[in-house]
Amino acid sequence: MATFSFSALLNQPPSMICIGLLRCGCSRLSVSSSIARHSSAQFGGVHRSFKSPIFPYPFAWPSDSCSSTLNFSGFFAPKRGGDQRACRLVRWRSSVATEVSVDTQVESTHTNSPLPHKGRIYHETYGCQMNINDMEIVLSIMKKEGYAEVVPDPESAEVIFINTCAIRDNAEQKVWHRLNYFWFLKREWKTNVSTGRAHSSCPPKIVVLGCMAERLKDKILDADKMVDVVCGPDAYRDLPRLLEEVDYGQKGINTLLSLEETYADISPVRISSNSVTAFVSIMRGCNNMCSFCIVPFTRGRERSRPVESIVREVGELWREGVKEVMLLGQNVNSYNDVSELSDVEHGSNWQLSEGFRSMCKVKNMGLRFSDLLDRLSLEFPEMRFRFTSPHPKDFPDDLLVLMRDRHNICKNIHLPAQSGNTAVLERMRRGYTREAYLDLVQKIRSIIPDVGLSSDFICGFCGETEEEHADTLSLMKAVGYDMAYMFAYSMREKTHAHRNYVDDVPEDVKQRRLSELITTFRESTGQCYDAQVGTVQLVLVEGPNKRSPENELMGKSDRGHKVIFVNESVKHTSDADGLKKPEVGDFVEVRILTSSRASLFGKALARTTLSAFHREKTASPSERIP
Repeated sequence: MATFSFSALLNQPPSMICIGLLRCGCSRLSVSSSIARHSSAQFGGVHRSFKSPIFPYPFAWPSDSCSSTLNFSGFFAPKRGGDQRACRLVRWRSSVATEVSVDTQVESTHTNSPLPHKGRIYHETYGCQMNINDMEIVLSIMKKEGYAEVVPDPESAEVIFINTCAIRDNAEQKVWHRLNYFWFLKREWKTNVSTGRAHSSCPPKIVVLGCMAERLKDKILDADKMVDVVCGPDAYRDLPRLLEEVDYGQKGINTLLSLEETYADISPVRISSNSVTAFVSIMRGCNNMCSFCIVPFTRGRERSRPVESIVREVGELWREGVKEVMLLGQNVNSYNDVSELSDVEHGSNWQLSEGFRSMCKVKNMGLRFSDLLDRLSLEFPEMRFRFTSPHPKDFPDDLLVLMRDRHNICKNIHLPAQSGNTAVLERMRRGYTREAYLDLVQKIRSIIPDVGLSSDFICGFCGETEEEHADTLSLMKAVGYDMAYMFAYSMREKTHAHRNYVDDVPEDVKQRRLSELITTFRESTGQCYDAQVGTVQLVLVEGPNKRSPENELMGKSDRGHKVIFVNESVKHTSDADGLKKPEVGDFVEVRILTSSRASLFGKALARTTLSAFHREKTASPSERIP
């Protein structure tokens, strides 16, 4: 076998390296510029690919107009049937990489040139609002790596992201269905391009993100090679490296959970760029360990973002024209920022809702959710704030009083009940009884009289009897919810229920009980909407009503009700600009005239601001503007 000096090899031009490798029986050399692993600002970021009949593998090398430090990655592999003694080069990390000096001059015009276009992205998201926000974080990470273009259809993408949900089996089945189609685009790429069905420049890389990626990583990767990368919720920063591994013929996988990752330093790329509402994630993970829930196993334990990082992101959104922010977390009101406190209180001072207990004790207590809301509502008085999804155990009195007193914290609380029977709640490990839940509802309404309540319900949980199901129906009637999310139970692997209970309620019984839940909800929610008729509601205009886009506008009230009204010219309460039609992002006073079980219909009275509407609402009759 021919021998060569490696140091001499490094000093050869690219063509000589290619020839030298061929002579020693090597078939592949993978060279990646440090731009792929470090900052693109230091180097021009321009690459060329060399390909020839005698050297069929793509060979990356910096262009003649830039100077770079190269980092060898991969290995020398012998040709099939060639000399098995051919040398092998292990991957060298950048900290110990041998540097190769390319003796070319860098033109100043290329110093700050952008990253090369690496491919177009198509994305789909299933599940909760947190998944939507996660996708915005992913797009931000990918944009910095040169994947700046997002396309509206998978047929035009070189990278396909599917962000998944593992809460229920139905959501997973939808994902498998879509993966089959994406696999078809990948497997039949040449045929699809020739027939005009696909428009991507190469077979797409298929990437599964999120909770399902964490739960079913092995099954997904083994599914007929349809998926290239599997990435869990705490590993999104690793996506560029995982995609690079695919170029070397490997599968990319990182589903490690973290006790620290919050993506606090990443500014999400908003998916809905023209929207006046936005999601802001303030904490990740969950410690509750409810017996039916997979979230602690797919998203890990709770950790909260620093307050300052949240205030900074909300400030950026305000400058972009966002008027309403939804604060997100798997257990959003257990927010606990201990990052900047030198004197952290012991968690024994942690206050729960009266009559509630927690499966996990707090070790150290920092800034709580009420502290965060207090800061945000004061710094951004003309921005509305909502939050989801909370747990009923974390509604101490100070949080409820703050919601009552601040005009820009929406009077809308999601209060997941899951069941109305104490025995079922005990099996679910929810930490409260039916009576404690009803007492909390009464307290909330006594402190915030005009509050709107929504909830989650599961029917057909392990061992649920007809009497226990009837208790859930009676709870729904007793509370009267503005909105509810209702599901038939589907058992998840790894959960407490999977290890300890039997899913013994027949599927047809589950579906019948679900129908009864939906019917009961529709009968009771009508009263919540009917009670709004005759009132004046402050509505943030989100866009035209889809059923009549030319004549009607749509938005949400403080309580989260959808409100529709005719798009006609009205004055501003300040009388500064005369008659004018409301626009997206305007706050409008609307008198409610009629209601249905899902919407309110009214007449626009005036354009206004959050503060002005609050002052008018709280003014005495003699002080009100006629």
